[in-house]
Amino acid sequence: MQKKYILTGEPLSKRFSLVKVKAGENINRRNTWSISRIKIFRQTQRLAKMGSFETGSRGFTLIELVVVVFILSLLVAIVAPKIIGRTDDARITEAKVQIKNFETALKLYKIDNGFYPDTQQGLDALTTKPETGRIPKKYRAGGYLEQKKIPLDPWGNPYIYISPGIKGDCDIMSFGGDGKEGGEDKDADINNWGDME
Repeated sequence: MQKKYILTGEPLSKRFSLVKVKAGENINRRNTWSISRIKIFRQTQRLAKMGSFETGSRGFTLIELVVVVFILSLLVAIVAPKIIGRTDDARITEAKVQIKNFETALKLYKIDNGFYPDTQQGLDALTTKPETGRIPKKYRAGGYLEQKKIPLDPWGNPYIYISPGIKGDCDIMSFGGDGKEGGEDKDADINNWGDME
């Protein structure tokens, strides 16, 4: 037989107590609680203290929601064009930095081996020792770049490498956003002999 308790006071006002019922005592069944009911009641009280059952809390009004949506759309209208316009600049800068990194690695390759990799060996000669063409004798273990694979340009196209170069010892270029030779602004070619600032 389960032990019975009597709930005294007002349970919703948090002013209550549970009194153990003595065997044979005559009580009102409505106020009699079993252990399982007490556990549920206590759990409910804990949740109420944490704010799960707050009474009197109200939601947002339609006006408040409209004001918030208006403010957010205003921010997007002001900030989005500035961010969108800057992605092309960021890609151009990234391409210039990658080309500079290739130039530095190619110079190290030449210092170690006395020559640049030829056009056929390409930029891949910076990550893996060439096995065709002029074979380097003092190739650095691990290659000349931190990456183990030559990255594509920021627009997803391979860099063009020519050695001996037309404009210098070796030429490195990206055709820019359009992937075609020539172009202006974001579609302009990026190379190691032009303005690299």
